[in-house]
Amino acid sequence: MSTIEDVAKLAGLSRTTVSRVINNHPYVSEDKRKLVMEAMKQLGYVPNSSARSLRSQKTDVIALFVPRIMNPFFSQLVEAMEISAAEHGYQLIICQTRYSPEKELNYMNLLKTKQVDGVILASIQNDWKVLEPFLQYGPIVLCNEFDEQANVPSVMLDQVHGGYIATKHLLEQGHRRIAYCRGSTRSNVASHREIGFRKALAEYGVEFDEQYAFRDAFHSEDGRRVFHQMMALPTPPTAVFTGSDEVAAGIISEANKHGCRIPEQLAVVGFDNQEITELIEPSITTVHQPVDKMAQKALEVMIDKIHSRKYKQREIYEFPLKLIVRESTVANKLAQL
Repeated sequence: MSTIEDVAKLAGLSRTTVSRVINNHPYVSEDKRKLVMEAMKQLGYVPNSSARSLRSQKTDVIALFVPRIMNPFFSQLVEAMEISAAEHGYQLIICQTRYSPEKELNYMNLLKTKQVDGVILASIQNDWKVLEPFLQYGPIVLCNEFDEQANVPSVMLDQVHGGYIATKHLLEQGHRRIAYCRGSTRSNVASHREIGFRKALAEYGVEFDEQYAFRDAFHSEDGRRVFHQMMALPTPPTAVFTGSDEVAAGIISEANKHGCRIPEQLAVVGFDNQEITELIEPSITTVHQPVDKMAQKALEVMIDKIHSRKYKQREIYEFPLKLIVRESTVANKLAQL
């Protein structure tokens, strides 16, 4: 059986450095971490304490992976899931990937070394074929984000319908030059919203102009940037559907600053129905996501899989979305009187 000294020798590093990597110490360079992980993989090495856990122990700890904790959507998801975990006698640890595939894989080793009983992925940074081998160490449940290839439970929202109802609302208001502002290009959530977006356009006989596509927008600063990009176009859009309330708020804030009237000159739709939608002026039309219900269901599914150990099969749990109409798409009639 391989030892920590064998790993250190193969990696060409000190025993102390190897120990730090095993214990997820923050002050280890990414290059050294990769060397250690590759050596452990080649030797089939599992730390002794973790090996004991693999054989007989349960940690009562579940890891939740999120890309950015400051995003209000994920903050709400974390809070709802932590409350649900406590009610079931589990602790929840939060792993912030910052959209990094490397960070995601490093955190996945918590499952491999049995420091957690299971992993809930609220975002996915690697291809599923990269993550799938970790199923031999414990259950993985997808929550919010999903992958068509994943042979695990997925707790998700009907994002196609969300994109559809948001866009249809803008079309019903008479808009035809509609921009779409989405998040990650590798996100299936964003891709499914775009399917709904294009479906609504097609029903109204509107061909989407690719100059109105804006990608990799995640927070308010991105919204400010997108506003200027839209206004710089030869024929700016009259409406924009965004992938988050944060981005929508950034667009509206910048529009207010530059004298662009919302919704008369630019209608804006957000996504999530976060608190900011009613704090900013004009208030934001948005798609409501039942985050609390999704979080609770994902936690319940994970606990069931921890106990049953039957988690290598595809299961879909989907929640509906609804449109909340506010002032950013429909002018306040009272203000006009």
